[in-house]
Amino acid sequence: MSSFIYNSAKLRLLQRNFDFENDDFKVALVTATYSADKDAHEFFTDVTSESSGTNYTAGGKALENIVLSQDDANDRAILDADNLVWSVATLVARAAVIYKDTGSAATSPLLAYVDFEEDLETAGEDFILQWHEDGILGLGE
Repeated sequence: MSSFIYNSAKLRLLQRNFDFENDDFKVALVTATYSADKDAHEFFTDVTSESSGTNYTAGGKALENIVLSQDDANDRAILDADNLVWSVATLVARAAVIYKDTGSAATSPLLAYVDFEEDLETAGEDFILQWHEDGILGLGE
């Protein structure tokens, strides 16, 4: 499966329901058994098969230092943030799910699914989620 922005998030973006300067966004890691559905999945409660293991907290980590930019050369807008580190972790992850954390999984809207294209595993080492050099996600033509 490839990475994507959830369809409900596309509508929320147009409705200005995501405030990247003031809202809390999190990144949860999921295993290969999560079958991401960009049409039907809307809230964090729709996400199954979240990764678990040593030094991984359910719900994931906060997305910090979010930067929004305009890329005229490639006709797109970019969302980027700091890389994430789960220190001395033991876990397996196939993808990351980015969502707006409202404090309740039932009302925390999904933003994007980032597929690693293979299982990433660590055993007692730092699990580092390094975003692509072009940013986490982009909106373009």
